[in-house]
Amino acid sequence: MDIALFLVALAVGVLAGVVVAGRIGVPAPLLLVVVGVAVSFLPFVPQVHLEPDVVLLGLLPPLLYSAAIRSSLVDFNANRRAILLLSVGLVVFTALGVGVLAHELVPGLSWPIAFALGAVVAPPDAVAATSMGRHLGLPRRVVTILEGESLFNDATALVSLQTALGAALVGVELWRVGLDFVVAAGGGVLLGLIAFLLVGVLRRHLRDPVLDVGMSFVIPFAAFLAAEEVHASGVVAVVTAGLLLGHQAPVLQTAQSRIAERINWRTIAFLLENTVFALIGLQAQWLFEDLGESTLSPARIAGVSVATLVAVIVLRLVWVLLARSLLVRPRLDATTGAAPPWSFTFLLGWAGMRGVVTLAAAFLIPPDTRHREVLLVVAFTVVAGTLLVQGLSLPWLTRRLHVPAPDPLDDALARATLLQQASKAAVEELERQEHDDRSGVCDLIRQRLDQRNFAAWERLGTTADQESPAALYYRIRMAMISAERRRILEIRRSGTVASEVIAEVLSMLDVEESMLDNAAQERKEAQDYARRRWTIGETCDDLGRYPAVVAEPASYCQACLDEGTRWVALRRCLECGNVACCDSSPRQHATAHFREAGHAVMQSAEPGEDWRWCYVHHLTA
Repeated sequence: MDIALFLVALAVGVLAGVVVAGRIGVPAPLLLVVVGVAVSFLPFVPQVHLEPDVVLLGLLPPLLYSAAIRSSLVDFNANRRAILLLSVGLVVFTALGVGVLAHELVPGLSWPIAFALGAVVAPPDAVAATSMGRHLGLPRRVVTILEGESLFNDATALVSLQTALGAALVGVELWRVGLDFVVAAGGGVLLGLIAFLLVGVLRRHLRDPVLDVGMSFVIPFAAFLAAEEVHASGVVAVVTAGLLLGHQAPVLQTAQSRIAERINWRTIAFLLENTVFALIGLQAQWLFEDLGESTLSPARIAGVSVATLVAVIVLRLVWVLLARSLLVRPRLDATTGAAPPWSFTFLLGWAGMRGVVTLAAAFLIPPDTRHREVLLVVAFTVVAGTLLVQGLSLPWLTRRLHVPAPDPLDDALARATLLQQASKAAVEELERQEHDDRSGVCDLIRQRLDQRNFAAWERLGTTADQESPAALYYRIRMAMISAERRRILEIRRSGTVASEVIAEVLSMLDVEESMLDNAAQERKEAQDYARRRWTIGETCDDLGRYPAVVAEPASYCQACLDEGTRWVALRRCLECGNVACCDSSPRQHATAHFREAGHAVMQSAEPGEDWRWCYVHHLTA
């Protein structure tokens, strides 16, 4: 009962901490660590000793898997050089640098144990990088590199730690270190690939979302344990399986399975990620209490801890700044052809927060190791210090360096273009098929495709004082859904309809309402951001022939005035300058102008918008 009550209290405290952090505008990981440290010194709170097996076998596999299935294999491959430089090269560089420092500062510390400490504090945390990067709205490329690095650097650190500890016991040859790493990494990739292939075969025969999601809960643990059993890297196996399964999910899984898996793993990751930070803080009391057994002075212990914290921060900055030419070479800016700015590189160097793997790895140091209690406090200082120092300063640095967050308007433009391309393919498929369509089904399908595309374009902006058709639809339909739900609940109270039928109908309304809420949130985000100039997607000869023009925003559609109709948003033909209404408007005069005159490219004539659209190739710039 004591354990159960503590776990319930921990879960409630974590949820409350996340809510409070959101209210005061502080990243939840930072607040949970601070609260955990404070709570650990309360007399009625039991000591919590975080065992290595609990972290490495219980927490790490699901955390890595949930991050991997949400990561983009395409983005990972595009940034693979930067990710490998950080997840392998930087970890080894940090381990060596901290090892030399620890050997000099801690009396009697052997070289193998010094390097073991370096391996312990070397890897930034996957959870910290993901949660902090998304909370702050860092550029997507920076977040992608941080996520990719944090997914694989644990493997490098754990292999380095095992090698150092082995050297402390029996000694080890240098060539053996390289061989161990190659075997661990290669074996992990192979086991992850095997797990992907096996699950892929099973998923092709599983149509039940419950069974599919249930199987996904087993995958990270099975892949991790299988790899560790053959002395390969369980971390690499889990990440490899997760990346491949996430990439192939649209092919291997049904739509219901994908939605269910996404929601379930999002919930699991949320609980585990935030619980991990609370557990880190709860280690403080007993770690500092054990320092009473140390023969080193408090000043020496404090000096070693602070020096190690500074070293891991400085070494990362040095490595990233020196390797900048390698980091940015694979990916240049699509618009300017130039390398990403130095501010991106500095943020990569500064965002090196450590997490629970560092603490768990520190506990693997043998109990009879000299000055072990000091080494544990050093590891805790590095974790708490990087989370607080770097985590608290990242928002300020991001603002000072003027690093742009992902722009919802850019996303809305890309989304509208993508949907237009998808609809074009759908219509071509519709025209290839032969139908005995006496009920006008094909026309209804085309109409629904048009309505979906119009709603996507409306998120880019409409007339300031006019409610867009999509916003009006949202407001009316939400009121109707509320009325429908009230009536269904009245019928449920009467008991005249089976509860299963009631639940099914309510679920249908929930699905529609959630889709409407998502679209409304995207519209709100887009309206809150100022428009910036970017090139989205591909280009074509027509877009190249008609670049964007600087002109005063248009104020009316003459054709609409002549017909006595209203317009939603205005578009300008870049060949003749004709101003006409958009496709969300009742009369769609801009499209009519293209069909009559054959002028292919138009530009938005709304204030603050400069995107262009090619009617021929269905591309945006």
